[in-house]
Amino acid sequence: MARRNWSLLLGIMLTALIIITTLAGLLFTPHPPNAMDIENRLQPPSASNLLGTDNFGRDILSRLMIGGRAAFVVGLVAVGAGFVVGTLWGAIAGFYRGWAEEVLMRLADGLYSFPALLVALLAITLMGPGLPGILLAVAIANMPVFARLTRGAFLTLSQREFVTSARSLGASDLRIIFRHLLPNCLATLVIQVSISFAAAVLAEASLSYLGMGIQPPNASWGRMLKEAQAFAGLAPWAAIFPGIAIALTVLGFNQLGEGLRNALDPRY
Repeated sequence: MARRNWSLLLGIMLTALIIITTLAGLLFTPHPPNAMDIENRLQPPSASNLLGTDNFGRDILSRLMIGGRAAFVVGLVAVGAGFVVGTLWGAIAGFYRGWAEEVLMRLADGLYSFPALLVALLAITLMGPGLPGILLAVAIANMPVFARLTRGAFLTLSQREFVTSARSLGASDLRIIFRHLLPNCLATLVIQVSISFAAAVLAEASLSYLGMGIQPPNASWGRMLKEAQAFAGLAPWAAIFPGIAIALTVLGFNQLGEGLRNALDPRY
């Protein structure tokens, strides 16, 4: 019980910290995030700049608060799209079986076999560098994951007595899917959403670091790491704080998923 509560509590605390900081950036930042001050470039943390300044004299705390937007947009939109499409995909395959299951799941397996980076490169090639390409790549990568999870849950649940009872009472296919089957596999899907959200944040940071994501002068945690790389010896804080933001976000959502899994698993 203690281990379960610790994981869930840690996940809630870390994710709440990052979410509140990012939401606060929508209303207020200590300094304009893109305002340059060359005379104060690479300044260490101080009372005027709590986390220091980067190589253009921009306030790192302000840019961190703004940079979180891209990570959370990717997590919410792309993972949300992957969840909706993938869940419906797996539900159809798991409920109707036969040729529908074979075609849909072979398509999911083929899509799942593509390396995520290759999918991202293809999406960015088609749509150009920036947020739309990242959204498309992350959504495509998540669709087969949710499809396989939903299909597996449907195969197990469709043999249960409550489904047989619903059929005997004349319930339609849609009613059985949306009122009986999907609610019973929602816990597993919510846990996967939390894990996929962490992976989406990391994907956005990685692609922005490679120059294929958020473009300057807009802030992104991965882009901030890239820009700080050349000055890491002179101003390590410029690289340390974006790295901490990424690490805390990924750790928080992973711990949240672990805590939810333990809380919803009757074996714990």
